[in-house]
Amino acid sequence: MNRRLALAVLPLLLAVTACTSGTADDEPAPRPAAAERPSPFRDCATLSTAPTAATPGSGASTPASPSSGASTPAAPGSGTTAPAAGGPALPALTLSCFTGGAPVALGAVAGPAVINVWASWCPPCRKELPAFQRLSERTAGQLQVIGVNSRDSRSGARSIGEDFGVRFPMLVDQGEALQRELRRNAIPLTLFVAADGQIRHIDATGALDDATLATLVRQHLGLAVPA
Repeated sequence: MNRRLALAVLPLLLAVTACTSGTADDEPAPRPAAAERPSPFRDCATLSTAPTAATPGSGASTPASPSSGASTPAAPGSGTTAPAAGGPALPALTLSCFTGGAPVALGAVAGPAVINVWASWCPPCRKELPAFQRLSERTAGQLQVIGVNSRDSRSGARSIGEDFGVRFPMLVDQGEALQRELRRNAIPLTLFVAADGQIRHIDATGALDDATLATLVRQHLGLAVPA
């Protein structure tokens, strides 16, 4: 009887084993993670290096003394006006670079620089980004143009960079730390930073075009933007 019982139970055990193995074999293999598209933006390695044409002796205009309270004309024929000195320093914040690498301390950013805070979901931000790209091309070697992508998705920022041909270095500020330090809520927000690291002007008037950017750079940083 025991032999007959064993023979009856054996097929059941084989059936259970086969089901378990079959279930494991039928599970789909995990898919490899999709490779992320290359970033359209440049890396941030050079942000602490001053533009070559803005170094002492390059012919850039000299800021007026803090007590003057007014802009001082530059050398005749330069076509620029030296901005009045003074203004707060960039906040002591460290932001990550969109392309990776070492985080960037804002205080170490070498001016003169124009820093644009933006997001892909912000219509005026999208409207003005091409003008900032053209500014970076026209002032190469004189001025750093830097983006700060704020409270945005990585894919959204990358798509805008690709669609609009934005190539200048991009920092990431998901927590709006820079806006909080500046006590500014709305974007776009543009900072004009002098060679001494001081913020000479913050613009929050909306989308800026080429002519307005050139005027603000000349007025607050003392640099003429080539046409």
